[in-house]
Amino acid sequence: MTAVRMTNLAGRAALDLEGRAIDVADRSNGRFSSDPMLLLADWERFCEWARAQSLRGDETVIDPDAIGPCVPAPRSVFGIGLNYKDHAAEANLDIPKSPMVFTKFPSCLAGPHADIPLTSDRVDWEVELVVVIGRGGSDIPEERAFDHVAGYTAGQDISDRRQQFADKPPQFSLGKSARAFGPIGPAIVTLDGFSDPSDIALNCSIDGEMVQQSRTSELIFPVPQLVSFISRWCELASGDLIFTGTPAGVGSVRDPRRYLAPGNLLETEVEGIGRLRNRCISRTPQH
Repeated sequence: MTAVRMTNLAGRAALDLEGRAIDVADRSNGRFSSDPMLLLADWERFCEWARAQSLRGDETVIDPDAIGPCVPAPRSVFGIGLNYKDHAAEANLDIPKSPMVFTKFPSCLAGPHADIPLTSDRVDWEVELVVVIGRGGSDIPEERAFDHVAGYTAGQDISDRRQQFADKPPQFSLGKSARAFGPIGPAIVTLDGFSDPSDIALNCSIDGEMVQQSRTSELIFPVPQLVSFISRWCELASGDLIFTGTPAGVGSVRDPRRYLAPGNLLETEVEGIGRLRNRCISRTPQH
């Protein structure tokens, strides 16, 4: 079975087939929408169609700079804190007994090559595997969780630590939801695109220097447990995202501490999905 790679090219859903774009709405003669969110709501039927597609010779090479967020308008974006043992250890915090769930507001999502406007001098990086929900639901048992997953994408949980820890107790959501603080992509990849969907390599570098490197087999709470746990409290909907947590190597717990600076190139890679390349820039106030 061929894995499906769905991307967002200039606002239109496209299949990525060997680095070339098949416009979904055009190729399907309108059977399927150009809106990625509508495809996620009809994901199983769409994937059946997508696996039957092949290159015809008139497809264009995908321009990475034209790729938008592969899930542009999810209803909910969940984040998981302290979900790698090495990250909990570097932060000198106890291993959580249940998933630590917070939210990133959907307005923070951006494409895989979007610039990241830095909101202070304490903005941090966090490479993450991101789960994309296909079939929604409540009270999903762990053994059925993967049936509700459309696929995976790569993401960065950019975090302004100055805002996050401005007071006690810390407040996560605002400091993790500024403009372009959630770059994702370059595509949603179905689970059959991975030899083991529970053991995927991921890494992050700044200006070519590797700062994070791990595998998702090191997650404290793996994907099925996260899907099941969240669905006990919130009804999941198609297109919802779960940022599954980050491994060791973030800047805020280094000695000395290290943060992103204007001009830095932040590169994020997840095995089987692809790479994000985000330039950090000075923030210009939006009016």
